[in-house]
Amino acid sequence: NSRTMSLLSQLEKINLDSVLGESDNARYVTSKILHLVQSQEKTRKEMTSKGSTGIEVILATLEVKFFKLCGYGCIVSGGRRASVLVTKGGTQILLQLLLTASKDSPPNEELMVLLHTLLAKIGPKDKKIGMKARINGVLNISLNLVKQNLQNHRLILPCLQVLRVYSTNSVNAVSLGKNGVVELMFKIIGPFSKKNTSLMKVALDTLAALLKSKTNARRAVDRGYVQVLLTIYVDWHRHDSRHRYMLIRKGVLQCIKSVTNIKLGRKAFIDANGMKILYNTSQECLAVRTLDPLVNTSSLIMRKCFPKNRLPLPTIKRAFHFQLPVIPASGPVAQLYSLPPDVDDVVDESDDNDDAETESEIETENDDDKDQHFKNDDIETDINKLKPRQELGRPVEELKMYEQFFPELSENFQEWDLVSKEPKPFVPDANLSGAIVVPTASEE
Repeated sequence: NSRTMSLLSQLEKINLDSVLGESDNARYVTSKILHLVQSQEKTRKEMTSKGSTGIEVILATLEVKFFKLCGYGCIVSGGRRASVLVTKGGTQILLQLLLTASKDSPPNEELMVLLHTLLAKIGPKDKKIGMKARINGVLNISLNLVKQNLQNHRLILPCLQVLRVYSTNSVNAVSLGKNGVVELMFKIIGPFSKKNTSLMKVALDTLAALLKSKTNARRAVDRGYVQVLLTIYVDWHRHDSRHRYMLIRKGVLQCIKSVTNIKLGRKAFIDANGMKILYNTSQECLAVRTLDPLVNTSSLIMRKCFPKNRLPLPTIKRAFHFQLPVIPASGPVAQLYSLPPDVDDVVDESDDNDDAETESEIETENDDDKDQHFKNDDIETDINKLKPRQELGRPVEELKMYEQFFPELSENFQEWDLVSKEPKPFVPDANLSGAIVVPTASEE
């Protein structure tokens, strides 16, 4: 009986009418619904409440013939309303509309901004949006829009947000990387500029998600982008004296962290003097508590890239020298001792398992706040591996000489029987093996 329900009923009736001349009525009704949704929280709750058909009517209108006219009627402000739209099949409809709209030459900019804004809002709520986008053939539409409109920040911002959602799927990340998305991201994030920082932040988040793919990470290393990322980070560190752009600096570190997941990335990081750069910048950030996320991420990167050596260290990098009693003339031990000082003697097999470019889906929700929790991947958690191996350094026969100093470990102590006045065999307690029983005063 409300005003909103009345308008939805009119819109549903228009959807059933096959006369194209009803487009003006559809425009009028959807504009009224849009006004009510934007101005009244009660209306938004009413449309998304359980049992309401408001979302279905809006989606049906989008799907039929008036999608260019009533696109603004599909209002989603995140949270539960986005989830409702996903459950009603809104993702599939929006992707189909995006495919249809992309066939216009040139595409309608206003419509593209709207569709990408809606997809960016509902994308994190739909775990299968990456697979749906690939199946519907719309994966490269957003990428091509960014390539053709690098100076149109109003259009490419929602497109980058959608690409960030797509990139959480490993198969999509590899496919987008083959079409040049990595190179495109570096055109957006550099050189240093404080203009359009929101666009810079989204581009860095998208790049960090893309570089989690080993294929994309190798592509970035081959083109020398590790040095570029370090240069960008140093520029932001120097210019951001008031620490207003901490999220951008953190985004650059996340990109470096992703690219150093592969062996080539770690080598490029060392060759670019990244260890010294992150160490010095971290030292300068220690005095500011709000910059702890930067210090934590820098520490993880440095610990991951620092060369690993076994103990005892046979090279000049050692702090103490542990001389082995016997060093064989040949074998793996002799090879370790013959290595030059700058060689990492721990075999790095992290890249042996390459990208599995199959159709297996690896979907994760894209949440910016999850980066607040840092995981130390290089800390051993297996208790069995942490327990020291208790092995005798000498044969048992050589230890016989010490028996006289520790008689309680070898002698058979006996308890004196006060009744028979004779010694009796001593049976030690299970918990006090080898303990001496001292008689009490009453027994004496």
